[in-house]
Amino acid sequence: MHAAAPSRPGTPPPGSWAALWALCLGFFMILVDSTIVAVAVPSIMASLGTDIATTVWASSAYLLAFAVPLLITGRLGDSLGPKRVYMAGLVVFTLSSLACGLAGTIGLLIAARVVQGLGASLMNPQTMAIITRLFPAQRRGAALGMWGAVAGAATLAGPLLGGLLVGTLGWEWIFFVNVPLGMLALVLAWRLVPDLPRTARALDVPSVVLSAAAMFLVVFAIQEGQRYGWGRITGLVTIPGMLAVGVVLLAVFVIRQHRLGGRGALMPLSLFAQRNFTLAAIAISTMGLAMTSMFLPLMVYLQDGRGLDAMRASLLIVPVAVLSGILAPVVGRVIDRIDARLVAVPSMLLLAGATAALGWLMAIDATLGLMLVPLSLIGLANAGIWSPLSTTATRGLAAEVAGAGAGVYNTTRQTGAVLGSAGIAALMEARLGSLATAGDPAAFSMAMGQSLLLPAIAVAGGAVAAMFLRPGHDRVAGQ
Repeated sequence: MHAAAPSRPGTPPPGSWAALWALCLGFFMILVDSTIVAVAVPSIMASLGTDIATTVWASSAYLLAFAVPLLITGRLGDSLGPKRVYMAGLVVFTLSSLACGLAGTIGLLIAARVVQGLGASLMNPQTMAIITRLFPAQRRGAALGMWGAVAGAATLAGPLLGGLLVGTLGWEWIFFVNVPLGMLALVLAWRLVPDLPRTARALDVPSVVLSAAAMFLVVFAIQEGQRYGWGRITGLVTIPGMLAVGVVLLAVFVIRQHRLGGRGALMPLSLFAQRNFTLAAIAISTMGLAMTSMFLPLMVYLQDGRGLDAMRASLLIVPVAVLSGILAPVVGRVIDRIDARLVAVPSMLLLAGATAALGWLMAIDATLGLMLVPLSLIGLANAGIWSPLSTTATRGLAAEVAGAGAGVYNTTRQTGAVLGSAGIAALMEARLGSLATAGDPAAFSMAMGQSLLLPAIAVAGGAVAAMFLRPGHDRVAGQ
């Protein structure tokens, strides 16, 4: 495939939309796999003979392996070419999906999910970087509207598709289905995605080690804190100690990025000099947290609390995915012409309110029909968030930092997703223990419903950050 042909200023090169559609298939797959395990948790527990805390690591391991390398994989796209890195990640993701489906123990499943997450990490920043480089700023909203529609629909469709596959073919097929789709996505990427000019970037190994260690320590502590009573794990190793060391390593990482400056920082701090990029990154991190943490308590409640099978439980997600998928491209087409805050802030507030309302209805065992109301509002709100935030974040990025910017932006989103997965598991266990739910269906329902306060509060905080976005942008030059 040759490099993209030149075009008139303000006009994307020929074939740009075809390239976007090709990228969206792979992008859809990796985001579906962020949430699809939620609906399969009861089936995996029964099939592999494990508990909920261990099974949740099948999700957390993927999210962790997805998030930790994003800074370096964004830079790899700059230095090796985004198309090449995307296709390499797609091969890794597809083969490891096959391994996930064949896993006979929870340990093997978690290990395969780690490799799958690494493949997703190679792919993810390249999709946003290619869009940023192909589409000029004044036309980027429509392209990122499609990207946002895929992002929103994928995270919401995960439980729906998972329920259909688990209910008909078994939990293994939530992974096997990626094999033919991955092969198709690989052919489309090879044929349709252009080779873009590379920008050589040095990769700082100490920065990679620091960020990976910090992320692992923080997430492990949150995920396993309840199991160890937020105290000692073994010897001198404690949950508070892991959290403290993780935060210190994160601070050291940031200091190193500052000192590296233009000499190869994985996270160019000049990106955060742009107000809109910083605020959009904060807001999207709360979306990552909410979309990952929202569906686990809902699916556990519907299956263990209301007695639905996986397929029937997942059908409640239909209006969420449909509304989000239909409306997000519409938002993308108009976002280039209006202030992003006019869409993003009301949408995030609506999402927070609808999530809290859903939790309240779960706590009182309301009818399933009534629950469709807040679920529909969640789909409506979701459509108005992804495109405004991503368009605002990328408008000021120069082409030479597109990969790094996409890596940082997606790192914040995935960091939110990792913390959401870890935090919701800890909160669910805490509420179950606090309410003494053994043999008490009402207390179990209340515990699951109260858990949804986590994503609701997080998105409300994201709305506050989005309020301070401003029209226009300051261009961020390369390092």
